[in-house]
Amino acid sequence: MRRATITGIGAYAPKQEIPNSYFNEILGEDVDAWLRENVNIHTRRWCAEDESVADLCENAAKEAIEDAELKAEDIDLVIISTDTPEYVSPSTASVIQDRLGLKNAGTFDLNTACAGFVTAMDVASKYISSDERYKNILVLGGYAMSKYLNKKDKKTVTLFADGAGAIIMSATEDANRGLLTSDLKTEGQYHGWMGIYGGATHMPISDEVVANGDHQLKFVHKFPKEINPLTWTAMAKDICERLGVQPNDIDHYFITQLNFNSINETMDNLGVHRSKAHMVMDKYGYTGSACIPMALHDAYKQGKLKKGQLIMFIGSGGGLAFAAAAVRY
Repeated sequence: MRRATITGIGAYAPKQEIPNSYFNEILGEDVDAWLRENVNIHTRRWCAEDESVADLCENAAKEAIEDAELKAEDIDLVIISTDTPEYVSPSTASVIQDRLGLKNAGTFDLNTACAGFVTAMDVASKYISSDERYKNILVLGGYAMSKYLNKKDKKTVTLFADGAGAIIMSATEDANRGLLTSDLKTEGQYHGWMGIYGGATHMPISDEVVANGDHQLKFVHKFPKEINPLTWTAMAKDICERLGVQPNDIDHYFITQLNFNSINETMDNLGVHRSKAHMVMDKYGYTGSACIPMALHDAYKQGKLKKGQLIMFIGSGGGLAFAAAAVRY
């Protein structure tokens, strides 16, 4: 049986750094202390005015391809997870295919908000396991949410940031390696609680839409704070049961990097030491569909990833969409 294993890892964050103190000035109040204490965000990166999500993805993709020791012509498919695309149409993946000269690669974008990267991993794995023509797939999470922020809305502007993460998933005949199992869930009743609701067919761009700020990210309702840790815990336990392992047998957890308290609560629920959940929100802020591969890349660069380790990925985002996967590295 063919499986999809991770053979290359890359990431990229814009050069422009925005510390918490920036928001103290523009909002006229001290938000730095709250951000540090409640979500563990100290700083973040935002795109420059002439920088977009394709620029971020291009740099992350280059690193992942080089890390996998592949050439451009070796890539068979490009899947980009993003809800901040380069254009409404065509796909951001087609832009990356052109820029990097991936002449043999098909392309498509995937949008399940911040659960998208793990969803894209799952899709790539199924392509590889079901069709021998696909040997190397470039999977990206790209996020440029700073382009959609209301700079006066402290509920959103202080949290969201930009970045991209990439992996190469390659075919292997080793049944003990690669993506072993996965799970997707959605609580669609929350689809109207947070999002960018203007700019597509439901609410095309108009003077009224812009005046109301509907072309920007909005929290419409406050989500129940228990929904993420409860759902993450249940998904992790279910995957462990399927694999016949205990949560402590997982070597690393990479979970949506929005709130360290929710991640710690999940680790506590699982009876796992908190240090197994690698976090990067302190230096990158919340980078949505890019945050999980960026955390993976950070751990990789620190030498934490070892061949044969068991890794759990858990993502969640607007929709509400959830995705989890277990990978033997």
